[in-house]
Amino acid sequence: MLLKTFRWAFAVTAVGLAAGVLYDGWAALGIVAILSVLEVSLSFDNAVINAGILKKMNAFWQKIFLTVGIVIAVFGMRLVFPVVIVAISARLSPWNAVDLALTDKDRYQELVTDAHPSIAAFGGMFLLMIFLDFAFEDREIKWLGWLERPLARLGSVDLLSVCIALIVLLASSLTFGAHAHQHGGTHADKAETVLLAGIAGLITYMVVGGLSGFFEQKLEDEEEREHEAEERTGGRSAPVKLAGKAAFFMFLYLEVLDASFSFDGVIGAFAITNDIVLMALGLGIGAMYVRSLTVYLVRQGTLDDYVYLEHGAHYAIGALSLILLVTIRYQINEIITGLVGVVLIGASFWSSVRRNRTLRTAA
Repeated sequence: MLLKTFRWAFAVTAVGLAAGVLYDGWAALGIVAILSVLEVSLSFDNAVINAGILKKMNAFWQKIFLTVGIVIAVFGMRLVFPVVIVAISARLSPWNAVDLALTDKDRYQELVTDAHPSIAAFGGMFLLMIFLDFAFEDREIKWLGWLERPLARLGSVDLLSVCIALIVLLASSLTFGAHAHQHGGTHADKAETVLLAGIAGLITYMVVGGLSGFFEQKLEDEEEREHEAEERTGGRSAPVKLAGKAAFFMFLYLEVLDASFSFDGVIGAFAITNDIVLMALGLGIGAMYVRSLTVYLVRQGTLDDYVYLEHGAHYAIGALSLILLVTIRYQINEIITGLVGVVLIGASFWSSVRRNRTLRTAA
């Protein structure tokens, strides 16, 4: 099962490492390998969240996620996205941006780094909204009851998550603006850009998340009707899976989610190399492992067996969103970002194991 699920990731790893060696010698192999590990460590929580959504989709849309979604994730976000960012921020044509990436790597890195505040604001707000909506929802299974019970009570206040997110965004943009002003005001206008990018992230979440949530609710209503029919007939039907428009909007939600997760990986990759080809190879390999891990979690039913994993992943999302917003002004090492996610998910996994052991003993 493990080999079958990860076979494409292994194949892409072999091809990617070989391409790195052909492109820039043996030193490139080490860079590509390091970038792959960086991407996997930063995106493990992404795989857990993706699995929670993917298991609700039917077989056709799961296949779309693993084919079309892979192309968008690997080619679009890890190769095209940095070029588009440079083209927009430097007001260049896409072809000139590609030429700059290949011929003047230092200037290219400078332009991407210059665009980081707006990228971080967009991704940070999108991820923060995911965390807040999870934190304020009253769910039957609670991992950190002392924290989740009061948060669930606060969740009864309408639009509380939006208000908190806007306050955090305002604080981030004002802090960045004050910092820019103290340093000669050269980036003072970017405080406004940060604010606009953050609002765009919030709107994107509300539109895509709202539509996917609407269709998910329809699915739950249908499941409830199926369950009632089961009770009347005494039969047992298969679980209802998302299809059609419902699955399409859930697919869009997954892709925007993946994009938000990939921001820190793309920016962090510049700490290792500013060569766009090596970056695309390394991050692309990492993205393949994240996709394969998502499928493995779905097919093994891991989220059903280890019930706190989803909690740990959402706390990791909350931490990542705040880290992204802090990096608008301060630099944070990618190792710290990766470790926060791994520690939180590891702790939730261990708590799940202990819970399962206690339930078995009680039975």
